[in-house]
Formats: sequence, C-alpha cells, structure tokens
Amino acid sequence: MKKVRMEQEKDGIPISGLREINLLLNINHPNIVNLKEVAVGKSLESIFLVMDYCEQDLASLLDNMQSPFSESQVKCIMIQLFRGLQYLHKNFIVHRDLKVSNLLLTDKGCLKIADFGLARKYGLPVKPMTPRVVTLWYRAPELLLQAKTQTTAIDIWAAGCVLGELLLHKPLLPGRSEIHQLELIIDLLGTPNDVIWPGYSKLPALENFTLKQQPYNNLKHFFPWLSPAGIRLLNFLFMYDPKKRATAEESLQSSYFTEPPLPCEAELMPSFPQHRNLKRSGLSSLSEDRKKISKLH
Repeated sequence: MKKVRMEQEKDGIPISGLREINLLLNINHPNIVNLKEVAVGKSLESIFLVMDYCEQDLASLLDNMQSPFSESQVKCIMIQLFRGLQYLHKNFIVHRDLKVSNLLLTDKGCLKIADFGLARKYGLPVKPMTPRVVTLWYRAPELLLQAKTQTTAIDIWAAGCVLGELLLHKPLLPGRSEIHQLELIIDLLGTPNDVIWPGYSKLPALENFTLKQQPYNNLKHFFPWLSPAGIRLLNFLFMYDPKKRATAEESLQSSYFTEPPLPCEAELMPSFPQHRNLKRSGLSSLSEDRKKISKLH
C-alpha cells in the first residue's frame, strides 16, 4: 500500500495524487505495478493506493545483499525494465522518477515499475514541464541544464544509470549537487558540445556557469570487464542529445542481451530475505544518502 501525500490539502486530493491514480487506472503491464483499489480511512487525510504485493525494491536489495547480482541476472532485470518503459512510452507516458528504489521485485523474479507520482502524459507538440524532476543521481543532462521540454529520453537516461548501478554494485553517478552531478557525468562521458548535441550551448543553465572541459569517454575505464556490446548499449543510453538517445524498443534489441551470459529466466531469479525498510549497519550510510538525494527535487 502507498499512502497518498495530502500535504494539508483543504480542497481534497492533491493534483499529484489524482494524476497518479488516473495513470495507474489506465495502464496494464506485467512490469508495472497494478493498482487494485483506492482505500479511504476515517478521514480524507488517510487515502491509500492498494497495489500488487512485491517483496523487494532494488535499492534495499543492493544496499543489503551479500553477493551482487550476476550479469545474467542484471540482464533479466533490465529486459523487464525496458519492456515496462516501452509500454509506458508507447502510451505517451513519461515516468520522470526512475531509480532503484522505485523498481520492485517479486519473489518470482518479476520486476515492476512503481511510484507514478511525478509521471505525466505527453503529446505533440511537447509542452514545457518543470525540470526539477528525477532524483539527482538519475537525472539526465538536459534536465540539469534546464531544457524547457522533457521527453521519454529522460527515462532512458535513468535506466542507463540503473544498469550502471547494477553492474557496479554501487550508484554510478552519486552527485551531491546539480553542479557536482554534471561534473560526474562529464568525467564519465566527456564534455558535450553543439556538434554531438545541437542546441547545447543555448541551454538556459549555461548562462550561469561554464562546464569543465574533459574530452574523453571513460565508460570502458568504469566498466573494464564489460563486453563491447555492453559498452555500446551504455553509450546509446547515455547519448547527450535526447533525440539520439536509445528508445526502450531499441534497447531491447541490443546484442548485449543475446550474447553470453544470456539473461536468466525471471522465475530462476534468486529470492532474498525481505530488506524493505530495514538497514544493515555496514551499509546504512548509502541508504541514508539515497534518502537525502531523493529530497533534492
């Protein structure tokens, strides 16, 4: 169950809660949480969304599991994530807050995308939306640089961050501020320019500061064991230009998912002790960092 944040609303359910309920009532996919009913307590301040029960979320698992996911298991998780995103994007929905804590996992190995509080329907032409969405560690460069429009590409960037985190067994880009986040992205991918990202130099945030110059793509350095197909997929997910970034459908067609080690079947994913809402003393600092960074919207 998820409690709807009322935030001392005097006029009923806040618009964010209504948006989430409306979206969830109109989508149906195995890799997206299913809203079963809306339950109201003794007062309007107690409204709960009743959804599928999922034993784990990926953030708690990553913070507590004793041995990391194998690459075969990582591929299984990512295929399910891209299938869920493919469905959302084909239905003109952008999630806008993908991160490991919003990805749930059942004991049968089924991944489900959750928390649609920031999700939006979009159309053509694309309308401006607030850039301060997506938890900082997963925020695309166009959001950090205050682009006026958002597309499904911001979900794809976040999915790339999730893939990197699963492979590294730690957050890929754990920025402490928006400037630091941009610096980490540049350290990983190099400094963007108008050649690889047309219109880059005109993005609003660049009026206030200049990004450091770093000419090299360091993905191979960060992931020295990863196959060329895996590096190509990460590069495609992390294209600076949102128009050139991979789609969910293109990601599913990556040869990374058809080369050894092959993705394991979902039902063969391991089951784990329940870690949700629990802390392990040795890793509590990462759990606390996740909570802090989630508040930097």
